[in-house]
Amino acid sequence: MAKVYTDSQDELSITTVLKHGLRQPSLPKWTVLRLALARSIRITTPPDESLDRRQSSAGGGEYSLLQVTGEGKEGDDDITLVIKALLSEYHDEDLFSDDDYFVQLLQRHIRRGLREFRSGWMESHDFHDFIAHEMFGDLDDSIETIVTDNSVALVRALNEIGIHAEITETINGPRINRYHVRLRDANDYGILLKGLEKLSFILGLGELGIFAASTTEPRIASIDVPRGPMGWQSVRISSLFEWLPKAPSNWRLPIYLGQNVIGVPVTFDLADTPHLLVGGTTGSGKSVCLHSLIISILKGPRASTVQLVLIDPKKVEFSVYAKVPQLMGGVLTEISDILDGLNRLIDEMSMRENLLANCGARDIDDPKASSLKLKRIVVFVEELADLLTQSSLVEEPLIRIAQRARASGIHLVLATQRPDAKTFSGLLRSNIPSRIALSVQKSAESKIILDEVGAERLLGKGDMLLKILGGTITRAHGVFITSDDVSEAINATTKRRKS
Repeated sequence: MAKVYTDSQDELSITTVLKHGLRQPSLPKWTVLRLALARSIRITTPPDESLDRRQSSAGGGEYSLLQVTGEGKEGDDDITLVIKALLSEYHDEDLFSDDDYFVQLLQRHIRRGLREFRSGWMESHDFHDFIAHEMFGDLDDSIETIVTDNSVALVRALNEIGIHAEITETINGPRINRYHVRLRDANDYGILLKGLEKLSFILGLGELGIFAASTTEPRIASIDVPRGPMGWQSVRISSLFEWLPKAPSNWRLPIYLGQNVIGVPVTFDLADTPHLLVGGTTGSGKSVCLHSLIISILKGPRASTVQLVLIDPKKVEFSVYAKVPQLMGGVLTEISDILDGLNRLIDEMSMRENLLANCGARDIDDPKASSLKLKRIVVFVEELADLLTQSSLVEEPLIRIAQRARASGIHLVLATQRPDAKTFSGLLRSNIPSRIALSVQKSAESKIILDEVGAERLLGKGDMLLKILGGTITRAHGVFITSDDVSEAINATTKRRKS
């Protein structure tokens, strides 16, 4: 009998959803398998062959069609024909005449859906809200009806902490309601900043933090009040693809990060950073943020003038980019290869410095260097803390690159889920002035990343604070990117190179 196979990660996802999501661990596992199938069908691109599994592996599971679709059961419990019809329509194939192919596609969808649960849902968030938003959040504009106006409650809450204010404007962003309030006098602004935790408590927001800032108008402050996950609107990857062709022509490495709290695109030139730190705890959206940076480069108008160095000591996130034509030396995962790769970059940097000096150029953007045709190199390190744990020798070449590489067109993007003084040392901090902070657990971690508190009050799932060299801190909601979006972008890149 044909079976659907899962691996150990899939089984852990099933158990977690039953126990912490649905809070009914005794429910049959097929409950989660069907939810995963439904989630996958909402993704427009088909699941890929990497999800094929011919037999059960260590820690994996196997499920008959009797368990998954109810095949053979009497009455309404058998939904095999319904699922066949759905998948036939989805793949534009007649799956009624090919049972083996039907089971193969069924498994791909189920395993992809389980993968989406792993990457898109945190145990601290309500699973029912997550499922409702993922299934129906982008069907039409009806999600706007979920966006409630809390202006009356906010005014009452402000009164409770001693501020008498008038709301002059309300702006509904992707996840935040921004209220512009007119304060009675300047002293109220100080009271407001000190009372943000009390406001959050009064409004029943739990751990969801409120942000406040001054505006350019006299006595007008902005207050950002988060909505619950059911009221969130995702920033789709289509917005990234739509913006890239419109990027300013003088930008060398245009990046589309997402949208700010009122829905305006957040973009920057990575070459101006010139190096970047990305920090955030597990589930904050750090890996998805890195994918948005890489895809912006691979799909951007300057893709042919860029090379990538990908360092992934955990061997998880960057393996999908192994066949990208811009990649230098493969994805580096072993500490010996990583050290060799960084030392080769230092040699490359020195060689470029000599070339620039010989032609009298200040940097690779100098018109005098145009004949050298030097490509920019962007180095991504997926987990800095893990890398330094394996070998402290890694820090020295990273510092040398951070100190000297800007003129030669080499840029670092360092990511960590454990932002502390040991991981992000003084010399690295002073030479990497641009930072992205996703949600962290403690204010001390926010200070390590941004030199300011605030990231501990973010919403998670791509909610971030961005500080680019020379600019002020901006709050952004990152692009929602699935594993299939990454695969599709990579396939388009490799096809473009072959053609």
